[in-house]
Amino acid sequence: MSPAFRHLLLLPLFGLCLCVSAAPLDEPLKPLPAIPKQNPLRVELGRQLFNEPRLSVNGSLSCSSCHQLETGGADNKAFSIGFTGLAVGVNTPSVFNASLNFRQFWNGRADTLESQVHEVVQSPSEMGSNWEHVVQTLSADPAYRALFANAYPDGVNMVNVQNALASYERTLISANSRFDQYLQGNTDILTTDEKYGYQRFKEYGCIACHQGVNIGGNMFQKFGVMGDYFQARGNPVESDLGRYLVTKDDEDRNVFKVPSLRNVAVTAPYFHDGSARTLEEAVDVMFKYQLGRIPSAEDKTLIVKFLKTLTGEWGGKPL
Repeated sequence: MSPAFRHLLLLPLFGLCLCVSAAPLDEPLKPLPAIPKQNPLRVELGRQLFNEPRLSVNGSLSCSSCHQLETGGADNKAFSIGFTGLAVGVNTPSVFNASLNFRQFWNGRADTLESQVHEVVQSPSEMGSNWEHVVQTLSADPAYRALFANAYPDGVNMVNVQNALASYERTLISANSRFDQYLQGNTDILTTDEKYGYQRFKEYGCIACHQGVNIGGNMFQKFGVMGDYFQARGNPVESDLGRYLVTKDDEDRNVFKVPSLRNVAVTAPYFHDGSARTLEEAVDVMFKYQLGRIPSAEDKTLIVKFLKTLTGEWGGKPL
């Protein structure tokens, strides 16, 4: 079954109505889970590695260079800059709540955080390194040798570097958004307009793809279900092929992992190509090319207001 057909089948299932004063009962969306319990030594080691530029071949780039926690876990650029000083091929998604996605990367080529780390370190456009170099570099540092020895019986090696980074990333849960508080029973936390925005989000069918605890990130979908987005945008590039680059299946052309909408208000620009500069532009594109509809100005405003309630907290502060 094609992604487009799957989408059209799903839309009627979500023509829901929400009484804006009612407590949330059996909502299709759920609040974020608690941060999982992990070995604190491995988490702290992962935090240091996340900020370690020596993971890149020339010592110029760390994970935090592109995944900036103070800017929503991304970097506010259409395309991040790799170790060579050139732009990478796709927009950098937020690292917050990435552990809740069913796949990593826009085309879903990695099924775990560890395999995502494995690819980024070796990517010729991102960090440009190799694991032999990384392990040698970290092993030559007495501080890292001690940290690894405390956290792992077998010390510094590729698997442990990847596990430490993934362990830290699993702590990057942006909890306590106003919408999460609403789902947990605090119905007064949202304004009437924001509640109506959530209602419109469901009634128009946005929730058919932006679903689950991460409000996305748990399925693939064609970009351009109801129109040819790429023809309209022009200047096609290889990354526009999306999932096809992984599977070589023609049905996967222009198919991407549906992004999470959590913290979407603070992670512009949007889409794999970074083409939408504002949330309003992104909503327009989604209506035109995914839903084949034109919302009223009022409905669009309400949906944007709802989306802004999805911004969570990190370190006790709003993102």
